[in-house]
Amino acid sequence: MRTDFVPVLLGSDINVYGMARSFHEAYGIPSVAIGKGVLGPCTASSIVHVEVVEPRLEEDAVFVQTLLDFAARYRDSNQKLLLVPCGDNYAKLVVRNQDALRGTYAFSCSTPELMNQLTDKETFYRVLDRHGIHYPKTTTCSFEGHKDLQLPFDFPIVIKPSNSVAYWNCKFPHKKKVFVAQSRGEMEAILTAIYSSSYKDHLILQEYIPGDDSAMRVMNCYCGQDRKVKLISLGHALLEEHSPEGIGSYAAIISDRDDRIGDMIRDFLEDVGYVGFANFDMKYDCRDGQYKLFEMNPRQGRSSYFTTAAGYNLAQWLVEDVLDRKNLPCTVAENRVLWSLIPKGILYRYVSDPTLKKEAKALIQAGKYRQCYYYEGDRSFKRWMHYRRNQLNYYSKYRRYFGNKGLTD
Repeated sequence: MRTDFVPVLLGSDINVYGMARSFHEAYGIPSVAIGKGVLGPCTASSIVHVEVVEPRLEEDAVFVQTLLDFAARYRDSNQKLLLVPCGDNYAKLVVRNQDALRGTYAFSCSTPELMNQLTDKETFYRVLDRHGIHYPKTTTCSFEGHKDLQLPFDFPIVIKPSNSVAYWNCKFPHKKKVFVAQSRGEMEAILTAIYSSSYKDHLILQEYIPGDDSAMRVMNCYCGQDRKVKLISLGHALLEEHSPEGIGSYAAIISDRDDRIGDMIRDFLEDVGYVGFANFDMKYDCRDGQYKLFEMNPRQGRSSYFTTAAGYNLAQWLVEDVLDRKNLPCTVAENRVLWSLIPKGILYRYVSDPTLKKEAKALIQAGKYRQCYYYEGDRSFKRWMHYRRNQLNYYSKYRRYFGNKGLTD
């Protein structure tokens, strides 16, 4: 058990819990969290406690002052504070305010210029072009020009925000994280609904890559302070979540390896000089055999515990690079483990690929199965009851929302 540092996690969602579990498994220590509220995954936990709740945490001045005030609690301690943002908004706040936080906290991040270039979907795709990495046919629309939009590709299309933080904060009826429009009429209705809200930034419109959830892939990478990739971990999705706020978030993953895409991402990250965690969403296109990248998140992904579950503890790579200053080689994950947020019954019912379903059952029977919410090292009656409610709720969510990505409930 290490006592020389304290993990300070920003947020309180399932990503925060997955990172807290990673720290606890690797070093036997609990984490503390700072966020805008306390969400379900961090409720009644002994491995992570939300120490500070600040509703205005996304304001830069409030963010810096909140973190500095919290750090003052450890002024007389020999423990280092290791700061880990677990959401896009928190990652951007750390990057923007790194000069004010450095010296008080230890953390890993890139420059503001590179962050802006890679997290805005429009500029990100231009960077991909320069590196020969494939992505879906894409166009954009603006608030001013959305009524006269002409598409350069056919329906169905995917509609999603260019500015994910601004979109997260807007509200309108039937809001979904991502929409799929089957026709021009449906597209126009979706654009009108979005732009009737407070969201006025650009929208990304893309061709729909054929295939169900199991065509999706997710990759976690860690890039060291020397701007070299230290960890590459690929996941093969079995199912995504289908609730309005969860569309596009992975619900079950089998860890995988494919050096073709791994080498491309490694070259890309090292060429741009990225530092810290990076998470990529992509889809395998059966029409041309290429992976098509959707986006890059400047942090470990919401489902990133699948990497730790496969035997490649994310916390370990961060600690050994930032705190221990080890010269780490590049490790490519290859162990196959099933990670899941959802009950086994949902897996068996909704995974349509018989080969993947068979492998999932085999991994479960072999003990190579990790349920992110359920952890033997974090058990109490209150947490157990919360876990049971969470799992039961998934049955009603999938019955109600499965396959619905339009402007309806």
